[in-house]
Amino acid sequence: MLTKAMIMAAGVGSRLEPLSSIVPKPLVPLVNIPTMDILMSHLAKSGIKEVIANTFFKAEQIQNHYKEHNFGINIDFIKEQELSGTAGGVKKCQFFFDKNQDFIVMSGDGLTDINIQEAYKSHVKSKAIVTIVANEVEYKEVSKYGIIVTDEDGFVSSFQEKPNINEAKSNLANTGIYIFNYKIFDYIPANAFYDFAKNVFPLFLAEGTPINTYIHRGYWSDIGSIEQYKKSNREIIEGHLSDISASIINGKNGRYVAGNNFKKADTALIIGENVFGNNCEIGNNCKIINSVLWNNVKVEDGITIENSIVLPDIIVNKSIVNSVLSNIEEKIKQPV
Repeated sequence: MLTKAMIMAAGVGSRLEPLSSIVPKPLVPLVNIPTMDILMSHLAKSGIKEVIANTFFKAEQIQNHYKEHNFGINIDFIKEQELSGTAGGVKKCQFFFDKNQDFIVMSGDGLTDINIQEAYKSHVKSKAIVTIVANEVEYKEVSKYGIIVTDEDGFVSSFQEKPNINEAKSNLANTGIYIFNYKIFDYIPANAFYDFAKNVFPLFLAEGTPINTYIHRGYWSDIGSIEQYKKSNREIIEGHLSDISASIINGKNGRYVAGNNFKKADTALIIGENVFGNNCEIGNNCKIINSVLWNNVKVEDGITIENSIVLPDIIVNKSIVNSVLSNIEEKIKQPV
């Protein structure tokens, strides 16, 4: 049984600004739950007992959060002084793992319902050093992903980085979820910027060292961009990630999640899938459509908020569409 994991939590999350200017990307809330909390809960339910995470940007926020929220998992951290790439970050955690031990590596901003132990069975059966978890995407979406091409036995034969639809040889996307044997550390130099996709995996292919794949046919997403963040909130409300404990409220015109002390005028309309943080207040004759409001947001009478995000501690007195409203920039950011 797989019992140890590493979470990659060092990224700056520049494509999520200004959200990531407030909290580090792993703590950005989805349906009012920090993203990495959702991952930690899934790891605990999957039998993972020990976790190490590499941190860098706003590292103290992440470490302080998990002093109080560990989900029954023994969690340790390293703080990188400078980013060292996906493989370089894993190398710095080598001390945490035992020789000959297998472990899983996952991204702190990833969402999935993967059966970790089933993936591990595939890894053990393959006798490979590396198993990459892949997810089938629609062919029209392949240009957004690193694509994996496999042979008839499920081993990687080649990679395609964000190919256009006419050149794609596969629709298997690399999820960034990996199961490694301890031998992986032999392929990663110490104290160097090193990447799995650009350095380690091409070396494996060149040497003829097998890379196994496990195809996860359930839910997988990340929050790498503003649009994906909004989409992930909607998908959770729609029930794509069933083990999240968020309470979904069914309204007349849609569904929503609301934090503590949520207040809504009787004449306000909530349409589609929406998220409201703690202490949100929606005034008379407002329309909130497919949007995410963080904590302490007050929407004045007659305002429409559509397909937008409102960050904490803001009084909204102007209608917005396709926007991110933030006190940090002191302006409405359009479009997103």
